[in-house]
Amino acid sequence: MSDAPDDGRPEAPGSARKTTLGSRRAEFDARAQAARQDLETQFRARKAQMDERNAALTARTGRNLPAAIAVGVGLGAAVVLSLVFVKALFMVVAAALIASLCFELASALRFAGRDVPRLPSVLIGLAMVPAAFYLGARGQWLALVVGVLLVSAWRLVETLRPSHRASAGELVRDLGAGAFVQIYCSFLGTFMVVLAAEPGGQWWTLAGLIVVIAVDTGAYATGLNFGKHPMAPRISPKKTWEGFGGSVVISLVVAVLLSVFMLGQPWWFGLVFGGLIIVTATIGDLAESLMKRDLGIKDISTWLPGHGGFLDRLDSTLPSAAVAYALYLVFA
Repeated sequence: MSDAPDDGRPEAPGSARKTTLGSRRAEFDARAQAARQDLETQFRARKAQMDERNAALTARTGRNLPAAIAVGVGLGAAVVLSLVFVKALFMVVAAALIASLCFELASALRFAGRDVPRLPSVLIGLAMVPAAFYLGARGQWLALVVGVLLVSAWRLVETLRPSHRASAGELVRDLGAGAFVQIYCSFLGTFMVVLAAEPGGQWWTLAGLIVVIAVDTGAYATGLNFGKHPMAPRISPKKTWEGFGGSVVISLVVAVLLSVFMLGQPWWFGLVFGGLIIVTATIGDLAESLMKRDLGIKDISTWLPGHGGFLDRLDSTLPSAAVAYALYLVFA
């Protein structure tokens, strides 16, 4: 029997209201839980589809394309903002890039057996940027000579330690590798800085970078979709003549537009500008591919997702910057 006898009176209105609210709340919670589970199921399904598509795209292109695009946009934004708004800030961006190039190449050469001092290589690359910006080409050449001498002296002093001693032939090759890092990374890289420091040179620097991007993008897109005939199979098996043709068409159109609307030059100058950068960008790309092949590595480093290293992205830019500066001196 119940402890509280039933007196036969109806339930109070407040109790009925509480019961109704409780049932409604339970029903709402159940619907919310079902909706959340449905959303989680849809999210997992879409994520699985995206992962599958990214895996297929990566297998086809050889790189994580979304990550590569994100990194490329970030680097491009840093360069554009520094060049357009505060030109002196481009020194900071260029110094960071050149220091990374020196460190990457010195590390890759050490992996191949060459004893290249990394610390002085990076410090000299950094020092060459303000020398090029404030003193122009004269400061650039002076910094190169001093830099090569300092890196060589550092390596010679290191031979006093038993762990860094080498035969005469090995030592000569180490000195040559250290000089190569400064010439290839610091010297060629600072042509962007020398050009940017000139009156109106920031627009020429930006135009040169855009044309290089057009060359790389055109070759990549057309080669991926239409490439059948290898261009240099022993050096870079993925480069095709179809990709090269696409890079020529796209970069020439871009160069003509930049020539007229950004540089204030006649349309035919765009053909000269674009044509020369097509040659230097392609040579720079193939030269870096040959370098990696000789070193036995796929990428110079793994710092940039989807790209490899900074040198993997700037290999076309290094010789092209020198050409852009030469054209500025002649035409501007």
